[in-house]
Amino acid sequence: MSPGRSLRHAALVAVLGGMLAACGGGDGKLGPGGGPPQYTAVAGFKLSQRSTLAANCDGVAPSGTLYPDTVVEPQVAVSPLNNTNLVAAWQQNRWSSGGSQQISVAASFDGGNSFTLMNAPFFSRCAGGGPGNAGNYARASNAWVTISPNGNAYVMALAFTGDVLAAGSSSAMLVSQSIDGGTSWSLPVALIQDGANFFNDKGSITADPTSSQYVYAVWDRLTTQNSGPTYFARTADGNSTWSAARSIYDPGPNNQTINNIIVVTANGTLVDLFNEIDTPAGGTASSHLKAIMSTDHGTTWSTQPVAIADMLGVGTVDPNGGNVRDSVLLFSAAVGANGTIYVAWQDARFSSGDHDGIALSSSSDNGATWSAPVEVNGDTAVQAFTPTVNVSAAGVVAVTYYDLRNAHYLTNELLTDAWIVSSSDGKTFTEAHLSGPFDLQKAPDTTLGYFLGDYQALINNGSAFEPLYAEADAGTAVSTDVFIRFPAASAAAALAFAPRPYLGPSSQAQLQARSGARVRFAQSHRTP
Repeated sequence: MSPGRSLRHAALVAVLGGMLAACGGGDGKLGPGGGPPQYTAVAGFKLSQRSTLAANCDGVAPSGTLYPDTVVEPQVAVSPLNNTNLVAAWQQNRWSSGGSQQISVAASFDGGNSFTLMNAPFFSRCAGGGPGNAGNYARASNAWVTISPNGNAYVMALAFTGDVLAAGSSSAMLVSQSIDGGTSWSLPVALIQDGANFFNDKGSITADPTSSQYVYAVWDRLTTQNSGPTYFARTADGNSTWSAARSIYDPGPNNQTINNIIVVTANGTLVDLFNEIDTPAGGTASSHLKAIMSTDHGTTWSTQPVAIADMLGVGTVDPNGGNVRDSVLLFSAAVGANGTIYVAWQDARFSSGDHDGIALSSSSDNGATWSAPVEVNGDTAVQAFTPTVNVSAAGVVAVTYYDLRNAHYLTNELLTDAWIVSSSDGKTFTEAHLSGPFDLQKAPDTTLGYFLGDYQALINNGSAFEPLYAEADAGTAVSTDVFIRFPAASAAAALAFAPRPYLGPSSQAQLQARSGARVRFAQSHRTP
């Protein structure tokens, strides 16, 4: 793919005709014959394009099913130097057995009104990786984007060859930098490279908002000894050099961290948030959202993590059969200009373990203490999954997610909608429809189920939120794309509601058992 291919022609201007009130779907209008609501979407457009990659560009024998026109797991960042400059990244052409052929990138210089697809960073062989650079790997995954105060952009990705921890396999965490707003990218730097005894997973990268010299990378490093400590690396000179990767938190034997994300608060404190999965002897499993802190740019870290909340998700179920790969093991995090940190995740505590809603918690003291989780999805009677949280400079918090309120209409499709809720005071939330319903069964099918990504993206330009997320395309083929949307700042017809507190399940033991079983299920399909 060459630079200069404008995405402006792909503009999608299907403006939402009306926002949804509680327990409805789509735009509230039934389709022909009283069927499901017709597809609607707020203004926005498609970033991704059809792939031109060859099926064998990775240089290895196929393992799993390749879905050539699928795009999943987008990320996007807005430049602190110029809020009209946005950089987005996503997985292009997903394999059922994990990873994709390449990480694609696009840049906008007009606030997201148009994007240009750029040459992909050399994170995999299909994107230009080879023996002469650090990207000599068959597949890439888990792209993450951040931009420093001076406008320099960074993309981080997992690159790997072979099955997780299998003989002959290898993995790496790679970082590439752009000094021209995302137009061109440096050769990747390997923060870590491992053979078959380790697998590096779920990396994220965070530019320090107070200094363009510091950028922080964090991930989990799984071992064949059934452990997974948190690993960390940083640059203190704007990408000229990176520190040696090292462990900053080890949860101990049979336990691991996952989904490490660093946020930097207003006083410069680094807070590494993660899910600690504990699997003691006896086959039980549990997830716990925790945090460790650093006040010296990551040189030293607190040794005892702060407990934020138990993660009690039970996972999303296709009522027609089949599975959905959602974010039950993961969470989303954001920090406001005043230093308040927000985290959002799937949790079934609000339904006594029946189905997942969207939980939200916050900290206003640099991660030392956290509010009790509240439920913030609009329709509490249906399954909601894969939340993404962001907070504006004015302190408005927003969360996007998918839900299945329209799934009951058809038995041969899994109708799914995308939503956004927002609040300026934390007491009243407003829900608005972003797009749908679309058929989630047209997403690539991984070993865990239909897959749009372990996470999605949400930014704001100082005044308005802009979600970037994947959805399935219309038609009969398996095909997905990523869309950026421009939801209205307010809508008179939108659903307004107060967040629901946790009142306690009818059976705490039953809820923990269901959640633990889902954790085990997800783990067993991610690693042997």
